[in-house]
Amino acid sequence: MTLIEAPKQSWWRRRLVAPVVAQLMVGISPERIAWAISLGIVLGVFPIMGTTTLVCFVAGWLLRLNQPVLHVFSNLVYPLHLVLILVFIRLGERLYGAPRLSFSIPQLLGKFKDDPLQFGREFGMSAWHGVCAWLLIAPVAALLIKLAIVPVLRQLEVSLKRRKEVDA
Repeated sequence: MTLIEAPKQSWWRRRLVAPVVAQLMVGISPERIAWAISLGIVLGVFPIMGTTTLVCFVAGWLLRLNQPVLHVFSNLVYPLHLVLILVFIRLGERLYGAPRLSFSIPQLLGKFKDDPLQFGREFGMSAWHGVCAWLLIAPVAALLIKLAIVPVLRQLEVSLKRRKEVDA
């Protein structure tokens, strides 16, 4: 007796497509899934390191969104998150007319070691500037991402229903 091996699925299919397909199969609407994906992406680039998981959890809980889908897409944009922190801080500095702070890693570590409270005061405002810039961009980005994803999810839903009818 030989076992037939199923073809190995790619990382993308296992981690991104499968959770979305599973949600569609149990009757979650494409619109709700699109909001989870969209907010996962937008909240995943929230400009304060170490907060995105909590922010996603709270938003998902309050909006009753699918937590696994939300977090999968939040984690997917982690590299973008690292890049956009500085972008949001720079935008926030421009919004507030604040002086441009230096972001040299050795300098940041030195300042933190010398005086953690002063470090928090100095870079706390930078974080605030970044959050304010993010708050201006996030709602528009979330809506645009959602609007772009809904047609794709609707088509996927139709395809899944057809396949289910053929298999039945």
